[in-house]
Amino acid sequence: MGAAISSTLSLGLTYCACSSASSICNACLGQTSPHTSGRRRSVLLLALSVLLALSFQYSLAPAIVGDESGTWWKIARKGPVGKHVFKGWTDGCDGYLDESEAQGAEALAGPYGQCAGNAGVYRPTFFSFLFFVFAAVASYLRPTLNREVWPAKYCIYLLLVLGSVFMSNHPWFLGIYLHLSRVGAMAFIVVQQIILIDLAYNWNDSWVGKADSADRLEWGSGAKWLRATIAICLAFYILAFVGIGLLYHYFNGCGGNTAIITMSLLGIIAVTLLQLSGVDGSLLTSSVISLYVVYLGYSAVSKNPHGACNPQLAKENDPYDIVMGLFLTALSLAWTGWSWTAEDRLSGDGVKKARSLGKNGNAFRRGQDPLLDLDDPLLEYNDENQQPSGLALSSDDFAEDVLSGSNDVWKLNAILALVSCWVAMSLTGWGSISGGVVEEEGVEIHTAANPQVGKVNMAVIALSQWVALLLYAWTLIAPRLFPDRDFS
Repeated sequence: MGAAISSTLSLGLTYCACSSASSICNACLGQTSPHTSGRRRSVLLLALSVLLALSFQYSLAPAIVGDESGTWWKIARKGPVGKHVFKGWTDGCDGYLDESEAQGAEALAGPYGQCAGNAGVYRPTFFSFLFFVFAAVASYLRPTLNREVWPAKYCIYLLLVLGSVFMSNHPWFLGIYLHLSRVGAMAFIVVQQIILIDLAYNWNDSWVGKADSADRLEWGSGAKWLRATIAICLAFYILAFVGIGLLYHYFNGCGGNTAIITMSLLGIIAVTLLQLSGVDGSLLTSSVISLYVVYLGYSAVSKNPHGACNPQLAKENDPYDIVMGLFLTALSLAWTGWSWTAEDRLSGDGVKKARSLGKNGNAFRRGQDPLLDLDDPLLEYNDENQQPSGLALSSDDFAEDVLSGSNDVWKLNAILALVSCWVAMSLTGWGSISGGVVEEEGVEIHTAANPQVGKVNMAVIALSQWVALLLYAWTLIAPRLFPDRDFS
């Protein structure tokens, strides 16, 4: 009798626990609102892949390939499963192991341990890349699919990552995905610069357009928008040149740093003079690009692995620096995925288009339609609480459901697939085994306190800086070289 009661109670508690877990899962990861694109859950999955990549790189990989004093050796290393996992994670890394180092702490601190750590990064980012590629194809065919069945999507992704622990490094991780992610990361860098330049141009066009609209209603009232534009230009240029000065002050003394800072300054001056010498472009766009160039210059020199050249290097053995280094890295990488998949960056260029005033079937009240320009001269109001007659124009920039109901949803997943590649390259120094902090002996290693520091990352960021400058310069030169073409 007691056994029956105990069994019944156990079943009841199990049912309650499962029901609660299901409710929580549906609340957090269930189908999103019809007026959204599922972007938040997509970026949350990317953030999850970043956290898994960091934990695999700095926790799981050292445990698997560690010395005999580690927990892995004591528990599972000598069993058949443990041997299989060890062989898979060290496949392709044996060539970096010196006989003198054997498999002790020195091996973990050298290229051998770094190779295994890089392979750990590739596992979750590889499957996040595949996830977003398939999601891009699926959402292109059916846009609403991107906001449906998210619990199942997360479960599938986590199961794939779990299965990757038992997979060998070759050929998928240290072979195919390594080269694929390099290409994808470079593509993301180019797309990133194009999106930023387009945003800068659209910002200028938006404020100038608001000034013109205000002047049509009341002559001279648009001057406030023009003054705001000039103020923003001055503020951005002041910040840019102050930033250059601070970079010279804190990062001077090494040839690589000085070259990057000086080229940043010359690039800013060059594109500004080029823009002022013609009628194309705008000073606001130039100021945005200038400030962005300074930011990239700082990002580049702050990745310098030499302690004498980089005062921001964290201490390797300081727990606070390790926690902050990992936290800030995960936060910045996740923010990259969030910021570069914003709807207004993926849903066209904000061109206004005609729309039905009563498409949602809701009662109309004047002043409560966020998409309706009430100053539009084509609208005629006969009753405050009735729909106006005439034509209304809606902008994609302010439509909440623009991305969810159009084929633009696939772009979100495509960008996140490229970001997955960029995350993998950023955390592994673009697959370089010798990247990382330079120690006294001249050997470079990755550390948890400085996850993204390395010569290769430094060089790639400096290169992306000049990609941005050259692309912007091309937008200024192209209309002069080909005056018969429309570059708007």
